[in-house]
Amino acid sequence: MPEKPLSPLAVDVDGTLLRGDLLAEQALAFLRGNPFRIVLLLVWLLGGRAALKRRLAERVELDAEALPINEDLVGFIEAERAKGREVHIATASDAMAAAALVRRFSFVDGLIASDGVSNLKGETKAAALTARFPGGFAYAGDSSADLPVWRAATESVVVGASASTLKAAEAIRTPLAVIPRPKAGLKTVLKAARVHQWAKNALVFVPMILGGEALHPHTWGVVALGFLLLGILASSTYVLNDLWDLNDDRRHWSKRERAFASGRLPIAAGLIAAPLGIAVALIGGALISWGVFAALAAYLVVTLAYSFRLKRVAVLDVFTLAALFTLRLVIGVALAGVVGSPWLLVFSMFIFSSLSFAKRHTEMARVAQSGATKAGGRGYVAADVPFLICMGTATGMSAVLVMVLYIFNEAFPADMYRTPQALWVFPCVLFLWLGRVWVLSGRDELHDDPVAFAVRDRASIALGGIMALAFVAAVAPVGRFW
Repeated sequence: MPEKPLSPLAVDVDGTLLRGDLLAEQALAFLRGNPFRIVLLLVWLLGGRAALKRRLAERVELDAEALPINEDLVGFIEAERAKGREVHIATASDAMAAAALVRRFSFVDGLIASDGVSNLKGETKAAALTARFPGGFAYAGDSSADLPVWRAATESVVVGASASTLKAAEAIRTPLAVIPRPKAGLKTVLKAARVHQWAKNALVFVPMILGGEALHPHTWGVVALGFLLLGILASSTYVLNDLWDLNDDRRHWSKRERAFASGRLPIAAGLIAAPLGIAVALIGGALISWGVFAALAAYLVVTLAYSFRLKRVAVLDVFTLAALFTLRLVIGVALAGVVGSPWLLVFSMFIFSSLSFAKRHTEMARVAQSGATKAGGRGYVAADVPFLICMGTATGMSAVLVMVLYIFNEAFPADMYRTPQALWVFPCVLFLWLGRVWVLSGRDELHDDPVAFAVRDRASIALGGIMALAFVAAVAPVGRFW
């Protein structure tokens, strides 16, 4: 007796075949062209989700090849296809958007999707699949909205579902397969927020120390609170930046593994978390003082300008990054209530310009090695590598020169240092460290971010320790120090 053919397998897209949501991807791409288009999205939504999806599909063409997919599910589908089972995509996404995704996979035999009038979800999807496959079908889904479809199906495949959804699906029948989704745990969230980058925000403590306020516990408390608020603000802008750069990040050799680009965190979560974090930071700053609020607001404006436009403009992008580091010092001045030093701010602009050029040099050197001529989302081409080296070393040595002039002219308060001669260690160590950064950058041994590299590099840590000892020697009474 001939073996009964396997029933067709219908596969959901959002959160199942894709590690993401097509509607969120399209909405974000639409807003990337002009953030004020959010008004249009709200107007279209009044016509229903199906109408919203169709309008977006007509205006936004996603790069289906770059969208993050569930590799484990694809492997399962290919195995089922090899057994002779038909595979169909059944999604609540609009048919126009889903069609581009279907072309990516050779194993797809058909497509059932929303059509601009009917939103193919839940009971509607169950009815459509029952009508298309009266002899029965298998269904792969991920959420509680798929429970009606699993009830109508003859076989179930549960993909990346929550514990409660899996339990409900198992109550209907034993699944043909359960494919878990990688958990987006605390580590993933912290990495998306780039908490490790908070090390840069330690600059807010510098004005307090140089301004002679380091012995006041109250000042330490205020600056520590400001450090936390700046960290929250910075993390929120990092999330917005990652959402804005999804397409470019997915083509980048390392950034494609970021939480949003890889699909480990949903886009919707980022769109909620970022504005909330910004509000918390700005309100907290206003409660400390209006000066702190203004400094944090300036940091936010410059960061967003950089993320949305300026980072694509050669040289101006580096200047903006250096300005953001310098703004951290300005925030520190406002928090500690001290007078800002123009020497410190000029020095900051030069040294962080050098480090930012090092970051761009590393990126473009790898672009050149890959055979490409241009990096996505940047204003440089591979031929700019020598220029980046020249600019980076020039600004680095300018930072050393500013420090030498500061010490030579004794531009510090007369009572600030007991042994100012010890300060001459600083330009020497800075010269050695910047030399190390640029040697490693030229050898392609430098991480994308030189600041992140510095907090892990043993030689950099040792040089930092020497500078700390030199500072102690400069401020401590000679008798006590020796």
